[in-house]
Amino acid sequence: MNIPSRYIEEAVEQMASLPGVGKKTALRLVLHLLKQEESDVKRFSDAFTRMKKEVKTCSSCGNISDGEICEICLNPRRDHSVICVVEDLRDIMAIEATSSFKGIYHVLGGIISPMEGIGPSDLNIPSLLEKARTGEVHEIILALNATMEGDTTNFYLYKKLKEFPVIISTLSRGVAVGSELHYADELTLSRSIMNRMPYESNLK
Repeated sequence: MNIPSRYIEEAVEQMASLPGVGKKTALRLVLHLLKQEESDVKRFSDAFTRMKKEVKTCSSCGNISDGEICEICLNPRRDHSVICVVEDLRDIMAIEATSSFKGIYHVLGGIISPMEGIGPSDLNIPSLLEKARTGEVHEIILALNATMEGDTTNFYLYKKLKEFPVIISTLSRGVAVGSELHYADELTLSRSIMNRMPYESNLK
């Protein structure tokens, strides 16, 4: 791609580094920004700078938040005795969109994937075990992707959690095997949450 300005070329390179953005799309976006008023471009760039500077990780569940504790964990109307374990923020957003879950979350920050060099020690597991140990948690729902890596992580968590006095459940298989949770439609995901089953039933 022959770009007659090194400044535009650098901007295109940065835009193309985003997931799912190719060079042609990046060039189109950069040329669009080039036509905008300088104040508009500044607001655009400042939004990302503020996001990177101000967004925090909830110290309780691992969700993203503008404060030390996220709004879900702070909400007294949520059932804090039921914890839904998810991989990342996208899964929380998908489940929240169904309005079917009234508990709180625990974000692992990934799933076990030997191929990518991700093991249990790389995930937010110790704090989940500590929550189960307190005796204040009634149920832990394992809501990870229906993939080999997700199932491996579910099984690892089950082995760690079964020694505690909590119900360990998982989503019903309304979410297709091999699919990622945040791609499921709201109705399917809602039914999978409402019809969740004991994790042990998957081991038979």
